[in-house]
Amino acid sequence: MKWKKDPFFESIVHIHKSIELKPIIQLKNFIANDPNGCIPISAVSKRGLEFDISIKVARFLRQYPSIFEEFRGPEYNLPWFRLTPEAAEIDSEEKRVFEECKEDMIDRLKRFILMSKDKVLPLKIIKGMEWYLGLPERFLEDSKGNLDESFRFVDMEGGLKGLAVEIMGEKVLSIMQRNAMKNGVYFGGTLEGIEFPVFPSKGLRLRRKIESWLNEFQKLPYVSPYEDFSHLDPNSDVAEKRVVGFLHELLSLFVEHSAQRKKLLCLKKYFGLPQKVHKAFERHPHMFYLSFKNKTCTAILKEAYCGKSSIERHPLLGVRKKYIQLVKESDKILKNRRINNRCIKQEKSEKDSDSDSDDRIEIPL
Repeated sequence: MKWKKDPFFESIVHIHKSIELKPIIQLKNFIANDPNGCIPISAVSKRGLEFDISIKVARFLRQYPSIFEEFRGPEYNLPWFRLTPEAAEIDSEEKRVFEECKEDMIDRLKRFILMSKDKVLPLKIIKGMEWYLGLPERFLEDSKGNLDESFRFVDMEGGLKGLAVEIMGEKVLSIMQRNAMKNGVYFGGTLEGIEFPVFPSKGLRLRRKIESWLNEFQKLPYVSPYEDFSHLDPNSDVAEKRVVGFLHELLSLFVEHSAQRKKLLCLKKYFGLPQKVHKAFERHPHMFYLSFKNKTCTAILKEAYCGKSSIERHPLLGVRKKYIQLVKESDKILKNRRINNRCIKQEKSEKDSDSDSDDRIEIPL
């Protein structure tokens, strides 16, 4: 199907700023966790790769003056950095959200693991998805304080450490099933036909043959991402509907209800996804939108942004939006600085020019 640009989804700032925001938050946390609330540049200058920063860390920090405040520290006359009062206030709010919504965070992590084939995932996979799930840094390290008795750490093949979830006699329903129950079109059985909510982009027209296939696709049995799927023919349309249902559920758990498509490819092995799982986004443009902004491909769940969505808003989204507002303010500050610097240079140039004119005195013959 031919891709068509949608101005609405291209303009959702908090989705497209998410990549830029991640290293900012990591550095913010590093500074906030310091006992003194400030650090010398030497503490992070050689850790750019760790924070996924491709330029010098000092230069990166100076790009966001509304978040990081630079000052001369007490030692070696090095540049030091601390959070601005505005950033510190949002950091405190973020910590409150984590505490007040801990059960929500745990439930999202639990659902993420329960969608896997064996109800267990390597810790490295979970850590790779922490940003999308909205889990705070070192969340898993404090397992006693953050995880309930349904979680347990296990050893996996290849020497990997994993986190498993066990639930006893409890059927986990997907967001699709819960919404269908509310609307009276699902009654708790297996292989019932639940239709996905679709949101056609303006101007996107499908061929009649494809549209007819999608209509029949909607009527197929819905296989929850929490159910066993080993009996399905991997080449069948029902198996494809199971994959689409998995992607719908996965994105519904994420903070921005979106993710870089390449980041999802590492999940194939553990979630029983086909080799060409990325094709599901392209084959179902009424459910997913693919944005190619920022030189990457971002998959967006349309339902979360269209009309009265039944997708639950992530409790951390409001906090991230406030950080993004500070990023915008940083852009304004830097722009004003550039304008002021140009004015100062221009004034200096004019003064030098006037001085040269005064020095040229004509000598009478």
